[in-house]
Amino acid sequence: MFCSSLQGEPLCSAEVAEPLIYVDVSEVREGVLAELKEAIAGLAEFIEENEPQLLSYNAYFSDDGTHMSVVHVHADPASLDRHFEIAGPRFARFADLVTLKSIHIYGRPSENALWQLREKLQLLGSGDVVVYPPHAGFLRAVNE
Repeated sequence: MFCSSLQGEPLCSAEVAEPLIYVDVSEVREGVLAELKEAIAGLAEFIEENEPQLLSYNAYFSDDGTHMSVVHVHADPASLDRHFEIAGPRFARFADLVTLKSIHIYGRPSENALWQLREKLQLLGSGDVVVYPPHAGFLRAVNE
């Protein structure tokens, strides 16, 4: 069960969509940092324009430029499925730029998303897909 609040009123129900958080960690290949930064900025721009359902998409680099993490936040598991439909074909571009080491999912992804996550790991590196199902928490609605 997941809890949400709208205008201060708590709503706890199995019908409330559970958010999903994606975090991956990659090693940056030697000599490609500038190219990778340009490529990931282009991907982020593409995602912003084509995936309005995605709440957040951000890339982070270690101070020494040897590692990159990508974090995205989805309102529900269907958003991650859509992300793979829209952005998935662009992932191969990164095969010569990074070695993907791990993908951690916080939430309950669909079986299709799990399959696609494993395919992404095979394409871009090695490692594991680790899923952390929700245990307790809440989601606040942001009023714009």
